[in-house]
Amino acid sequence: LWPRGSLAGPGSSPFFQRKYAVGPIFSSFLQEPGDRSHWCVVAYWEEKTRVGRLYSVQEPSLDIFYDLPQGNGFCLGQLNSDNKSQLVQKVRSKIGYGIQLTKEVDGVWVYNRSSYPIFIKSATLDNPDSRTLLVHKVFPGFSIKAFDYEKAYSLQRPNDHEFMQQPWTGFTVQISFVKGWGQCYTRQFISSCPCWLEVIFNNR
Repeated sequence: LWPRGSLAGPGSSPFFQRKYAVGPIFSSFLQEPGDRSHWCVVAYWEEKTRVGRLYSVQEPSLDIFYDLPQGNGFCLGQLNSDNKSQLVQKVRSKIGYGIQLTKEVDGVWVYNRSSYPIFIKSATLDNPDSRTLLVHKVFPGFSIKAFDYEKAYSLQRPNDHEFMQQPWTGFTVQISFVKGWGQCYTRQFISSCPCWLEVIFNNR
């Protein structure tokens, strides 16, 4: 983890620090195999429901926020949500400045710009031999390299039938706002988290 001293834009520092529902989102992403202009797509979820459209990212840096004055990027506050859960609404109100995704030479970093922790799960954050991927907590003002392209390619097993059936799983990162999940938390699955993101990277 790396601290960030300000909320300045992507040109202020060489480091920006930074997950996955198998289903319709994969088929939606694969509908445009010839499109090389984007490096990832982002989906916003509230519990088990995807809210809004897939957000295709072409620029090297993207702000994802709920409430950011004069913000430019993916504004979650503008999405229409029918979720009336008090917990979802409470967490939604805490997203604030959200996160910044940045594609760097060494991978993709996530910077936590909000006032609350975020939680990240990525295949490239853990030991390749690990049987269970850990969920990593990132405090406000800190960053993490959430995705490493070289590691992701090394994790591919061309002769693995399961990999061939789901080629995008290792190129996906999950990010939950405020609430964690997994073996250390009461929520075992990210689909139980109130507000979360799925980031799918273009591996072509």
